[in-house]
Amino acid sequence: MDDFTVKAGAPNLYGLVQGEANAIAPGKRPLSSMAPTLVEKDGRVVFVLGSPGGSRIITAVLETIINIVDYRMGPQEAVDAPRLHYQGQPDQVYFEPPGLSPDTVKELGEQGYRLIEQRPWGAVELIAIARHRLSGVSDNRRPAGAAVGY
Repeated sequence: MDDFTVKAGAPNLYGLVQGEANAIAPGKRPLSSMAPTLVEKDGRVVFVLGSPGGSRIITAVLETIINIVDYRMGPQEAVDAPRLHYQGQPDQVYFEPPGLSPDTVKELGEQGYRLIEQRPWGAVELIAIARHRLSGVSDNRRPAGAAVGY
């Protein structure tokens, strides 16, 4: 129910400020960050992924894709990499250890960024599809998951 507005203009559990559009009422829909994602290359699906985590779902999924596509990480390395998150309100950058070095935290703080170190979040599950083989990887942040392949 946290995805519905309990009090317009007040932040929810994840710091998201909501309005009347998401009020608890008949016919209303909850604010949601669900992002089950298919990644295609040359018209073929190559990755299927998603994560829990409220407002941080989109961040976890996007950073995993960037890690694979831009940084050429393997699926497990990409899923397990430290994350950063910024959502505008509150005006804070959250980061997982060891995502930023102490020098980087200091330098960004001197530039006016408010950085908050937090315990790991999200739990990306990813299936990589290569020809006729599926390979599943689970996020080590929550080892209860199981993305499997054959």
